[in-house]
Amino acid sequence: MPIQDALAELSTLLGQRLSRSKSDLDLHGRSETYFSMTPPDAVAYPESTQEVSQVMKICAAHAVPVTGWGTGTSLEGQAMAFSGGVMVDFARMNKVLSVHQGDMDAAVQPGVTREALNEELRATGLFFPVDPGANASLGGMASTRASGTTAVRYGTMRDNVLGLEVVLADGRVIRTGTRARKTSAGYDLTGLFVGSEGTLGLITELTLKLHGQPEAITAAICAFDSVDDAVRAVIDTIQMGLSMARIELLDAETVKAFNAYAGATMPECPHLMVEFHGSESGVAEMAEGFGAIIADHNGHGFDWATRPEERNALWTMRHNGAYAIYNARPGWKGLVTDVCVPISRLADAINETAADLAASGLYGPILGHVGDGNFHSVIMFDAEDKAALEKVKAASNRMVERALAMGGTMTGEHGIGVGKLPYMSSEHGQGWQVMGAIKQALDPNNLLNPGKMVPPRN
Repeated sequence: MPIQDALAELSTLLGQRLSRSKSDLDLHGRSETYFSMTPPDAVAYPESTQEVSQVMKICAAHAVPVTGWGTGTSLEGQAMAFSGGVMVDFARMNKVLSVHQGDMDAAVQPGVTREALNEELRATGLFFPVDPGANASLGGMASTRASGTTAVRYGTMRDNVLGLEVVLADGRVIRTGTRARKTSAGYDLTGLFVGSEGTLGLITELTLKLHGQPEAITAAICAFDSVDDAVRAVIDTIQMGLSMARIELLDAETVKAFNAYAGATMPECPHLMVEFHGSESGVAEMAEGFGAIIADHNGHGFDWATRPEERNALWTMRHNGAYAIYNARPGWKGLVTDVCVPISRLADAINETAADLAASGLYGPILGHVGDGNFHSVIMFDAEDKAALEKVKAASNRMVERALAMGGTMTGEHGIGVGKLPYMSSEHGQGWQVMGAIKQALDPNNLLNPGKMVPPRN
């Protein structure tokens, strides 16, 4: 059988770094959300670009599917081997290769996590700002075009990746981009691979843009009488030009879950969590301006967190939002979904989503990175109820339809995987077929993460 022949060759190449143990396969067959266990046939642990190239050449010769794995925190099944084959785990490719302090950039291997990179950068006065919440690998973050709480100021992975080294489906190694901050030289191949979810190639090195650590940071949390008041405050904040580093919305159900999970004592009503970066005087001015805005929208209970430990506690609570919501329904599963709309339609999108979930009898707390129009719902369901998953999928579908009708997108940061695949034609039209043509050109045998991102092949 081709798979057995391929695994024999891979075992010769990698030795003990090709794993077929049940525990390892099961670990790489799990998802952070509702997808069922789907183990690969084997897990490869390469240590260099050359080894990744050799793995890919062997798999290509035997028509064996290949899926990349960072830390497995993606939410739409991107890292799941639904077609079996070999999982390439980049955990051993976890080195910071170089830091160019004067140019404010760094080269890293894909298995480096965002927290590990920032720990390495502590003494330089620089940091990497993209913060999706999970301590994800940077290769995985690039593959899913991750963003998170700081995107409103610093942008997404698309804005912070200067160049890549990529292994293609036939084992060729290419480099995209340079360390220069801009270029007009040819197609934007870096942009093509960022967000391609491992369907076009395996990222083996990233050149990342770094930012200066801010002189002053302050964070705050404030309560509102309604989600509409909170969102109107966000819209005014953006339109007034206040440079927020983070601005997050929590609805009343999310706050209730936080209180139960983290021992918090917030009033059980909608809240905004905000953070400002800048100089001491600049942060003070922005905070004063924000205080005036929330006063106009019935904001109350404004509480500042200026000490690092207070800020860390605040954002740890936010990053654990999904776990807090899971904790509110023990034993249930969750469909974690997101959409993104133009900022002027944000209040409408959130209010209509909340009303839809309530009318459907679904528990789906809403939270999100509302400074760029992106919000999430964790829609919980009883896994023992066979009809429940279809009900929550229908609610998620209506969220997508609502966002598209408002000029938005089906996903602001979670990506496509298989969970959002059914909506690609609605958002992209004939553009989706163009994506399929690109996939066909670079991966004619459909070996890289098959079944994701592009139209199914006949």
